[in-house]
Amino acid sequence: MQTTLKSTIKLVGTGLHSGRPVKMTVEPASAEYGIWFRRLDITDRDNMIAARYDNVSDTQLCTQISNNSGVSVSTVEHLMAALAGCGVHNALIELDGPEVPIMDGSSDRFVREILMTGTRRLNAPVRVIRVLKRVEDQEDGARVSIEPHENLEINFSIDFPDTAIGHQAKTLNMANGAFVRELCNSRTFCRKADVDWMLSHGLGLGGNLENAIVVDGPKVLNPEGLRHEDEYVRHKMLDALGDLALAGVPLLGRYHGHRAGHAATNRLLRKLFVTPMAYEMVTCDTSTARMLPGVGVSALDIARAV
Repeated sequence: MQTTLKSTIKLVGTGLHSGRPVKMTVEPASAEYGIWFRRLDITDRDNMIAARYDNVSDTQLCTQISNNSGVSVSTVEHLMAALAGCGVHNALIELDGPEVPIMDGSSDRFVREILMTGTRRLNAPVRVIRVLKRVEDQEDGARVSIEPHENLEINFSIDFPDTAIGHQAKTLNMANGAFVRELCNSRTFCRKADVDWMLSHGLGLGGNLENAIVVDGPKVLNPEGLRHEDEYVRHKMLDALGDLALAGVPLLGRYHGHRAGHAATNRLLRKLFVTPMAYEMVTCDTSTARMLPGVGVSALDIARAV
């Protein structure tokens, strides 16, 4: 069955790009509603934006979605990953600014709030998109693909010249709380040179060592170090889940990303949905539903995080 939250979640955090406080609420929603964002600070035009791949308007530093009135919300990927990873199908996110708060640079706070609040079932079946044939995309050294698989599996590999990062690869079957236990607390990362460039151009004003891993050649500048030895690739997988969640319903397929980011995953979804006979939308049977990412997760999964 489809799910929503049992009650409203309220959070206040800093916007990564503006550096300003952002108030956010995540409200329960009815069956078939999907995930929508509402900009409360916009009152003179349409302020509602559906969380869908075809509303993605910018992927330079994060994933931004926009509506036809030019109203946008950026940095949606970590929250979308948390909703997908906790099995929330319907919700309304209200914001008093243009971006989702960055929190600690991961999905951890969002996941904790969702699991503490809990979810409730709605009287509607879950529909999923089943990939029927392989679709791939390649551009500027980034390669992404998705192919048939019984449930959602994410395989990711990265290669960075910085020796603090280097080459990392990981594969996870996303069923049975894998996102909550293994990915949700992995933080975004960047090079110190990139931070300096962004600040000089008025970007990333809210970024600091409390919400990102910052590396400088072989050094991790965060005093506390890494949460996982392979935290970098884990965060890329977190991003991928959030961007794939913009399909609108859960996906059944094996996703592979190599040196990929938000742009590559969005291109892949757009290509999937215009490729003849590449997918079908089906109603979940009981056995398939049990393999979806957020089914059966609880606050205990946070305690078992690795």
